[in-house]
Amino acid sequence: MASLNKVFLIGNLTRPPELRYTPSGTAVADLRLAVNRNYTTQGGDKREETCFLTVVVWGKQAESCGEYLDKGSPIMVEGRLQTRDWEAKDGGKRSVTEVVAERVQFMGRGKGAPAGAPAGAPVESFATNEDGAPASSDDDVPF
Repeated sequence: MASLNKVFLIGNLTRPPELRYTPSGTAVADLRLAVNRNYTTQGGDKREETCFLTVVVWGKQAESCGEYLDKGSPIMVEGRLQTRDWEAKDGGKRSVTEVVAERVQFMGRGKGAPAGAPAGAPVESFATNEDGAPASSDDDVPF
């Protein structure tokens, strides 16, 4: 049976990236992303709803996110969904579904962007595997 786990998201960070390192020294960053959806109700009213997602970024890509992104930064993420389960300190079972980034495209000026960079132009794009090694990639997404 065929199977596919791929997501593409465009949104803005709701807080600065949280960069940390594993005991083996691999960088990992958690990004909190807000993605908006505009729609019209059956009554004709225009509405907007926001979905808040956690994006996990690994390796050099994580370090670049920590260096160049800040609260409000617009980004595009290409990745996959992953669910993790664990037992909390209070004994309860916990579960979370996150986006594991394969590629993060910076869509506007970040805190480290060159002064002459045009607003809205992609600043950098990085694609790595979870271990931080460069990933093979297709051409950049044309937006």
